[in-house]
Amino acid sequence: MRKLRQTDRFGIARFTRVFVAVGLTAVLLQSNSWAQETKDKKAVPETSCEKPAAEKKDPYAWQELFDGKTLKGWKVPEFGGEGEVTVKDGTIVMEMGNSMTGITFAGKPPKNNYELLVEGSRLDGSDFFATTTFPVGENCCSLVTGGWGGTVVGLSCIDFYDASDNFTTKFFDFKDKQWYTFRIRVTDAKIQAWIGDEQFVDQPRKGHRIGIRDEVDLCQPLGVSSWDTKAALRKIRIRRLKPAEIKAEAAAAAKDEDK
Repeated sequence: MRKLRQTDRFGIARFTRVFVAVGLTAVLLQSNSWAQETKDKKAVPETSCEKPAAEKKDPYAWQELFDGKTLKGWKVPEFGGEGEVTVKDGTIVMEMGNSMTGITFAGKPPKNNYELLVEGSRLDGSDFFATTTFPVGENCCSLVTGGWGGTVVGLSCIDFYDASDNFTTKFFDFKDKQWYTFRIRVTDAKIQAWIGDEQFVDQPRKGHRIGIRDEVDLCQPLGVSSWDTKAALRKIRIRRLKPAEIKAEAAAAAKDEDK
């Protein structure tokens, strides 16, 4: 009986040694596996699921107000007797009305310190074809393009005087079916306007009453219209002036006042 117990003791001891050896082997194998996984993870660069931050838009870049396909963002005002307004071949076509036809921007344009660009063409008729109404502070004004028989350019209205009868009055020989670029700049000091690269308007704001004619009332605050004329518009863009530009304009205006 004693021998049997001694044999059992030796058997248990062997069993224990085998069990411990197997356990240590398992631990070593698991440890090696973890080490390999860690090594593999380090070898592969980590990737983030987060989307990269969106690029910041330049707040002073030109913004397209016409998408070239639809009148999205625009309204067609009911002047009474207006012609049809459609989009064709990347242009806005304003048919000849009796008398006014136009479009009005449905958004909120800046009131000061901005530039506006409009490309227009007179397709038929003999009066203004891309007269642009735009904000000037809390008021509005219009750059008349080819009014009063087709040649008058100027601002309506300055001190209650029309583009045909104030200090901004100029004359330009517009050709039918030719594209013209009109650029308007409004600062705290001035209203300026160009046809192509030629400046036609340089009107100080201080001490002057800025307004519009009643006919373009429905084009406020920003719109383009024609009078007894079929017209096309191709580009309509706007941008805010940079602080440096505003500062330079103010300095130039102050210098002009000192003269």
